[in-house]
Amino acid sequence: MALNNVKETFGAALPDDGTAVDVLIAGAGPTGLALAIDLTRRGVRTLLVERQEQLSPGARGNGIQPRTQEVYDDLGLIDAAFAAGGRYPKTARWENGEIVDVTEMIEQVDPTPGNPYSNALMVPQYRNLELLRARLRELGQDVVFGTELTSFDQDSTGVTARLHHTDGTERTVRGAYLVASDGGRSTVRRALGVKMSGPELEPVGVLLADVRVDGLDRDHWHRWELPNGGFVGMLPLARTDRFQTMIASFNGTTDTSPETIRAELAAHTHLGAEQIREVVWSSLFRPRAGLVDSYRTGRVFLAGDAAHIHSPAGGQGLNTSVQDAYNLGWKLGQVLRHGAPDSLLDTYETERRPIAEGILDTSTRLHRTRTLRRGRDLHQLGIGYPDSPLTRELRTDLAEGIPAAGDRAPEAPCTTADGTPTRLFDVFRGPHFTLLDLGGTGIDDGALPADPALLRVVRVGGPAPDLIDSGGHIRDAYGPAPAVLLIRPDGYLALATPPENATAQVAAALETYLGAGTETVPAAR
Repeated sequence: MALNNVKETFGAALPDDGTAVDVLIAGAGPTGLALAIDLTRRGVRTLLVERQEQLSPGARGNGIQPRTQEVYDDLGLIDAAFAAGGRYPKTARWENGEIVDVTEMIEQVDPTPGNPYSNALMVPQYRNLELLRARLRELGQDVVFGTELTSFDQDSTGVTARLHHTDGTERTVRGAYLVASDGGRSTVRRALGVKMSGPELEPVGVLLADVRVDGLDRDHWHRWELPNGGFVGMLPLARTDRFQTMIASFNGTTDTSPETIRAELAAHTHLGAEQIREVVWSSLFRPRAGLVDSYRTGRVFLAGDAAHIHSPAGGQGLNTSVQDAYNLGWKLGQVLRHGAPDSLLDTYETERRPIAEGILDTSTRLHRTRTLRRGRDLHQLGIGYPDSPLTRELRTDLAEGIPAAGDRAPEAPCTTADGTPTRLFDVFRGPHFTLLDLGGTGIDDGALPADPALLRVVRVGGPAPDLIDSGGHIRDAYGPAPAVLLIRPDGYLALATPPENATAQVAAALETYLGAGTETVPAAR
């Protein structure tokens, strides 16, 4: 299959001296690393630069919500994440040196066949970044540290960026696209002149620290209420010997030295300063909230904190940011590798900005009400794109509870035709679209693209099945009626159609993602 025009004219003759790439990514936080992983596995040449000399330290945001765990499953990270993480413990509230009550602040939800990742996973952010980088290196790429994007220009065919290295040298890099994942004070956003606005949050400081402590159990998330309405929290970080410490409504010194950390904890808890054995990392944080007016300016995109910033209440910021990358990554891949029109990239803002707006409202509400209880509404499994221009639901008799086009595609354990256990997430994993033929609809895959890097046709049931729904989990998840479902690379239903005229409907839908005139060859059977 011929590559698209952008790749042919820009990327086919890329020099090996690092002066030209397909996508330049500024900022190696969770957003930039996730995007680099997704693009690299698609064969898109990327350059990920980070102005710091190393990955950001500190536990910071440490909750990986269930939907993000599904993203990590697809990106090849989930086993490493579970090996590095754990569940959140119950919260113990202290008064006068004693625990006075213990509560389950974060609701625990039993997994189901359709939702195997059902609870937030605690992975300290510094460890999360290490896992993401390790996965990127497995794919043959890495972060270029000590390199700051200082300025850029764009034209109709690409972006020219100036990079400054900590050794004082500078170089110019040309990219077809630039993605800014450079944080809430984004250099790229400011250069574009894109405005960010949002609700006002109370102007209080939060002193954060990762500490090693003697004499405090690791079975609870410890909490002390302060007379000024703030609190101190100490969370034992999974699979480490550290506690993440948060002193909220901290109105004193801006000094974050180990001596200050010890003094503040001794003043507001029953712990003595000598019990704070080591302060590994500390920072002063002031909650902000905001959302940009536009996610795209020409060939430049904003993602993660560069596009939206949230109160940490609810643990939504990092997860929303990773899913920005997951949404943008496959679309850049389709444009750069498979001939999709550039207009496909406009749907990144169309789909993601309303999600960020809703999550901003949620995190702001939790921040203002100081609500401690965290439920499954924060898992982000219910997020979808039913109103997206990429979504087509053609069934008219859909039963209640059955996912419609625009919804997340559920998991379902099943077997291959020879009885080998497998699951739908194994089938979905990778940069391709998946076409699920439920019930032997007779779809003509010979009339569809045959490249498995683009599209994989999977028959469930029927005369020549690829998968057997031996436990009925696919039926439970997707309904008993015969149907054809086109699953996007990011795990959402793009098209749902009854068997009648399904081949033509799928072919028409694929033109949106592959471009008109995409070559097809007879499929191997």
